[in-house]
Amino acid sequence: MTDDSSPTLGIGMVGYAFMGVAHSHAWRNVRSFFDPSLVPRLAAIGGRNADAAGEVAAKFGWEHVETDWRALIARDDVDLVDVCTPGDSHAEIAIAALEAGKHVLCEKPLATSVAEAELMAEAAAAARERGVRSMVGFTYRRVPAIVLARTLVAEGRIGEIRHVRAQYLQDWLVDPASPMSWRLEKPRAGSGALGDIGAHIVDLTQFITGERITGVSALMETFIKQRPVAEPSSGAKLGGHVDTGGAPMGDVTVDDAAVFIGRFSRGALATFEATRYATGRKNAIRIEINGTNGSLAFDFEDMNVLNFYDGTEDAQTAGFRRILVTEPEHPFLAAWWPPGHLLGYEHGFTHQAVDLVNAVADGRDPEPSFADGLQVQRVLAAIEDSAEKESIWTQVTV
Repeated sequence: MTDDSSPTLGIGMVGYAFMGVAHSHAWRNVRSFFDPSLVPRLAAIGGRNADAAGEVAAKFGWEHVETDWRALIARDDVDLVDVCTPGDSHAEIAIAALEAGKHVLCEKPLATSVAEAELMAEAAAAARERGVRSMVGFTYRRVPAIVLARTLVAEGRIGEIRHVRAQYLQDWLVDPASPMSWRLEKPRAGSGALGDIGAHIVDLTQFITGERITGVSALMETFIKQRPVAEPSSGAKLGGHVDTGGAPMGDVTVDDAAVFIGRFSRGALATFEATRYATGRKNAIRIEINGTNGSLAFDFEDMNVLNFYDGTEDAQTAGFRRILVTEPEHPFLAAWWPPGHLLGYEHGFTHQAVDLVNAVADGRDPEPSFADGLQVQRVLAAIEDSAEKESIWTQVTV
């Protein structure tokens, strides 16, 4: 473990709600379980509501609270800015931080539009020339079973990829009485299920396969066009029925579900589904990759397991192998518990923070980069364009 004399990296985080809590937990755990080259110091947390931000600061050990993100960036004790705000503020905050010489971690999707994402990627490229690092928070890349899947593909264990199937299924908006939130407003979120959860499976499938999506054909739907406008405090959590008692209604301006087919750069066919209306599914990320020599299958609701089919084995005994990804030889696992003692949702955020801190310390570019985030944004834009035009095929720009 790292002692108190180790060099530190001052973290300033903008945002304190769902993602802010997840990131706070991660920054604190880096110091507790890993031996990073720099020790994250929770210098300041930012949010417009000083009391709410102060509560999170007290729980996780943030040293200071700022109610203006500009003041947070300007602090001398902040070396890295973690952006955990709604999508409409990502570009302004991240670009300002990079220009101020601060390293940046920005939650996904990178922005609300390709144009914003392009500006962010340009700012990141310019900052990189000055030794300033940046990364986009596609956290599921740090699930050990996902990293193992990528390794098996890269080693050629499943051969040439033929099919990619991916779903991200949630049900937190099934109840029509669930209230409006910023996630349902296009100006703030950019898109709905597509950007919020669809972005993850776009990134994950490209990460695992090492290939890019080159074209798509899509359908999108908003099932509930209006929702009650509840008190600001009631929108803090995802899902749940709220008795609004005749509250005014707000227009839902994003998609509730998106389905699309695609093609990968080496010719593999792909099907994708992202929805907040899969009744009974809470956070099911399901990915299956079929190759000429084998297959891989993963479900986040059983996140410590990777299923692997080796097509080169004797047909009499061949079958999907259930790999429990908890051995110390597996990615990240040596820092945690004995084999069979499972990891959870929060651990991916800690792994993300560890990787970013070590990249900053080593003077190398972390992944996924803002350029990677821009590429995913372009895929999302192609999906929206295809659905809007009801076109057969929409090319993804490069």
